[in-house]
Amino acid sequence: MKTLKTNEERLEYLIDYMRRERNDNDELEMPTSFEALWELYRGLANVRPALPVSETYLAVQDALLSELNQQHVMDINDLSPRKDANIFVWQGDITTLKIDAIVNAANSRFLGCMQANHDCIDNIIHTKAGVQVRLDCADIIQRQGRKESVGNAKMTRAYNLPAKYIIHTVGPRIRRLPVSQMNRDLLAKCYLSCLKLADQERLNHIAFCCISTGVFAFPQDEAAEIAIQTVQQYLTDTKSKLKVVFNVFTEKDLELYEEAFNRDTEK
Repeated sequence: MKTLKTNEERLEYLIDYMRRERNDNDELEMPTSFEALWELYRGLANVRPALPVSETYLAVQDALLSELNQQHVMDINDLSPRKDANIFVWQGDITTLKIDAIVNAANSRFLGCMQANHDCIDNIIHTKAGVQVRLDCADIIQRQGRKESVGNAKMTRAYNLPAKYIIHTVGPRIRRLPVSQMNRDLLAKCYLSCLKLADQERLNHIAFCCISTGVFAFPQDEAAEIAIQTVQQYLTDTKSKLKVVFNVFTEKDLELYEEAFNRDTEK
């Protein structure tokens, strides 16, 4: 194989590999722009089953993703904590965090989002980390012999992300309001399971996405309250030295977390 010097060439190789896997013999006019190539690659990677890949594929994928993921890295050591030195609220892309572990809001199949180019956090994390994460998750599911239960936590390597590990947890799906106490407890269990696993693995820091607030439809304000209360109570009860980042993406989420912290301070 010729040396692939550009990310466009790497994307073309990966796209061709996955199309050949699918026996896709239809004529394809390969896009020329990076953006169009990335969208095509991402869509194919998203729907690809958890099957082994060649060492060459992994080498090309890793060269591509590691280079892309190093372009906008945010180190936890550069974040400013709240008054409690162990808690941070940070607005940005969780996949750019250089940290011991980021939390992925998974689904019960536990293989990552398999909808092409879907913008859920599960899809984005798997896409940017690489195919190895889906293979690791498939191995976990195969060994346990069933789908992943709501509220548990499992850890994989983060591969091409700046983070070292990904902690995957399945949050409750809300089908009607008001949110039941059972679902509130299950969301709290997600946070507790991740925290316990991080301490068990002797990690120094962990970043939480807003679990269950996307397609699982948990009201964002209630979810923020539960997240903050659960984490603070855990750190107090266990005397854990774990540093915890609440990662938010939208301005609305940032406001909700700030309001929730302010209400907690007033109690």
